[in-house]
Amino acid sequence: MSCLIEMKNIGFSVQGRALIQDISCQFEEGVTTALIGPSGGGKSTVLKLAAGLFPPSSGEVFFRGRNIVHMSRSENLAFRKEGAVVFQDSALWANQTLFQTLELPLLVHFPKMTKKERERRIESVAADVGYKKELGIRPAQLSMGEQKLLAFARAMMCHPRLLYLDEWTESLDESASRRLIGLVKNFRKDGVSIILVSHDIRIIRDIADIVIVVSGGRISLRLTKEEIDNDSGLSGLIERGMAS
Repeated sequence: MSCLIEMKNIGFSVQGRALIQDISCQFEEGVTTALIGPSGGGKSTVLKLAAGLFPPSSGEVFFRGRNIVHMSRSENLAFRKEGAVVFQDSALWANQTLFQTLELPLLVHFPKMTKKERERRIESVAADVGYKKELGIRPAQLSMGEQKLLAFARAMMCHPRLLYLDEWTESLDESASRRLIGLVKNFRKDGVSIILVSHDIRIIRDIADIVIVVSGGRISLRLTKEEIDNDSGLSGLIERGMAS
């Protein structure tokens, strides 16, 4: 499989504190990669660096061979259109309605789409994630679980070919969690590339093709699904790493 995202000797620091140290790894096209490890170990930061949400302090991140930092405006817009992020805290637009939050990606990436077409797309995706309330309200009027559903809906709006999922089932009840996991499985069947962070070992075992353990700001282990499935000791190692 071809390399989709490559991280070369990545370091990332905030106020002089190193969060990521000399990480090099590749994320392959059409593959689901799970980033796991202890809390504070750096896995969510790795995901955000891979998504180009902020530039690394050192090293380079490439998308299909192109350095993300050096992309032209049109290249960066195409990169943003292809990928979508579901944040751990949902990160919905607090001072706008839910409809406006879902509409924004369509306005940016499909400027020729009519208002009726946008409305149909928004209603369809909201139904797909199981959201049942009105869309004219603001995020503060939703539970954390409902906010997660809308965050996932926003990620689906532009038919992404690359998904970044940061604890996307956290705060959801069992029914809603199963629905979103089912949607992720459908994306996998369609060949969408997925990079995810999760503490749920059931999800990891169910959908991950590759598991990367991030601890202390470094990659400590990289495993294929076959290695996990064929060795119970490796599964135990992963469980301990996720729980520590």
